[in-house]
Amino acid sequence: MAYSQSPKKAGLPREVLKWLQSLDLSFFPKNVRRDLSNGYLVAEIFSWYFPRDFHMHSYDNGASLAAKQSNWSQIERFFEKQKISLLKEVIDGTIHCKPGAAELLVQEIYTFLTNRRIQTIQRVEQGFTDKAYQDQLPMVARATASVAIKSNLSLSEVIAEPNIISNQHKVLAIIHRQIEQRREERTQDPSSVASGIRSKCTADIGGKL
Repeated sequence: MAYSQSPKKAGLPREVLKWLQSLDLSFFPKNVRRDLSNGYLVAEIFSWYFPRDFHMHSYDNGASLAAKQSNWSQIERFFEKQKISLLKEVIDGTIHCKPGAAELLVQEIYTFLTNRRIQTIQRVEQGFTDKAYQDQLPMVARATASVAIKSNLSLSEVIAEPNIISNQHKVLAIIHRQIEQRREERTQDPSSVASGIRSKCTADIGGKL
């Protein structure tokens, strides 16, 4: 059985890809989530439309959190100046490589800069989690609570907001979502859950023999 692409490999609508190719960027975003997180390509995209406002020598194409914050602070100042309305959650999600955030950001930028509507809008999970991807996996293959925390709370996110209580709330929200998902699984298909547990136990026992 074929499953949808993992969040790291999620694609963009064809018209958006063609538009990006037409801009002759310094490099093409093969992995949208990774390649747009530092804001460098975002600035380069806008520089084609607003060359007086975007000077690429002011932007750092590094992967450090400091580089990301510096680049995005300049971009956000431009957004405020031009009264461009982009949700802070989308920008933060892009910075911290949240599933679906960069894809949504690019689509919003495409719509703003080209004044065109996107025919096929990519479905994005609320809160930029990997829930949609996990839902399409077999129950036994879905992430455990610890894996879910690693997938949905990045190190850069923790460093950018070092408030312990705030990060604890994020972890608890992920765990709560995981518990709710397991509860739904048991309600919808209890036999499948039991079968998955038996298969996993058999594999564990076999590995010890």
